[in-house]
Parts: sequence; structure tokens; C-alpha cells
Amino acid sequence: MKLRIRGNSLRLRLTKSEVLRIGACERVEETISFGGASQSRLTYALIPSRDTKEPTAQFNGSTVAVSVPEALARAWATGNEVGFEHSQAIGGGHSLKILVEKDWVCLTGRDNEDESDAYPHPHAGGSHAKCN
Repeated sequence: MKLRIRGNSLRLRLTKSEVLRIGACERVEETISFGGASQSRLTYALIPSRDTKEPTAQFNGSTVAVSVPEALARAWATGNEVGFEHSQAIGGGHSLKILVEKDWVCLTGRDNEDESDAYPHPHAGGSHAKCN
């Protein structure tokens, strides 16, 4: 799973096997370490939940947890939709945009990037924009 943060938006991109796990209502998470101490790690997770009515994100100081309704997770995992998004109110008239997407193979190759579990890009073989 990849995490992209830009302004007040979170974007999670999942590989085929991760999407299958989400469709089976399993948690998917990754951790990045910035050093040896446990405080120097950031975990991000996508969690299907029976108790969630709409996608929501929480941050507890070391973990970004995005919860999604189980029904939405199953429908997305088995459907043809690339992704889904939700705008979460965070107070003061502001919102956090949450995007969850299936990860496509990039049109331009990258060194040291394993894309064997990514979805085929719909523009492969044609003209077009690079992945980001």
C-alpha cells in the first residue's frame, strides 16, 4: 500500500492482493521506520469496519488509520471502480479528503519499483501521463 499526503488529503493506493484482503474485510497496513526507536515509526492502515458508516481517518501520533464500511470495502474490491473518496469534516470549516484507489502499473518504468502486483494501466501501449 502506498500513502500520499498533500495538503489536507490522504490517498491510499492498494495492490491487487491488498484489495483482495480489504474485500475479505481484513486490515491492511504498512510501517515506515525513521530510526531504531518505536517513536520513530509511522504506520498507516486501511481498516474495513462494521461500525463505520462512511470513510474516516484518525491519527494517534504514530498511526494514520482509515476506516471504511465493510460493505463499501467489499463492493469496491469486487467491482470495476478505480477508487472512492470521501470528505471528512475536521472542524473550523475545514475538511480532510480521503481517497482510496487501486494501484496501476506506471507508464514509465522506475528503478527498484516492484509493480508485479499492480493493476494494468488502462492507457498502457498508448500516449499519456506518467504515474505519480
